[in-house]
Amino acid sequence: MTTTDDASGPAATSGSAAHPRFAAALGELGLGGLAGRARRFPEATRTAAEAAAAIGCELSQICKSLIFAADGVPVLVLMDGASRVDLDRVRDALGAGKVTRAKADVVRETTGYAIGGVPPFGHRTRTRVFADRSLLAHDVVWAAAGTPYAVFPMEPEDLVATAGATLVDVRERSE
Repeated sequence: MTTTDDASGPAATSGSAAHPRFAAALGELGLGGLAGRARRFPEATRTAAEAAAAIGCELSQICKSLIFAADGVPVLVLMDGASRVDLDRVRDALGAGKVTRAKADVVRETTGYAIGGVPPFGHRTRTRVFADRSLLAHDVVWAAAGTPYAVFPMEPEDLVATAGATLVDVRERSE
């Protein structure tokens, strides 16, 4: 399914729908125009399913920004919305002993954003970033814009590059 990239229609708001800190980060990265393409929805887009339903796109076109703790050190994994992260594959890719899902306070401390609104870049601290290759299957993906109600579109190759991500295969395999 094709999506529109603009912020027209009922979801449009005056100014940017992106969180102000994320909009500022976009400006610092020379991507200020993306803030204007962010879309805000009255209903939460906290989960990939909620975001895909609000946008009207495929679930796999949603880019989830997930924080894990690898031997206690935060790492960001960017994953398509239709897939789950295989923690063993992340552990192997990192050469870590143990990988777990980070707790909410660690996510906020690391990124500056709450779970459900974590953007793929523009975080409070610099972390190692992995992006699953599945994101590259689309011309455009949608990611959180710093709140659980706002998303923005971006070409996946540009998103991966801007996030400073290493491309990996860390999604769960179908049995």
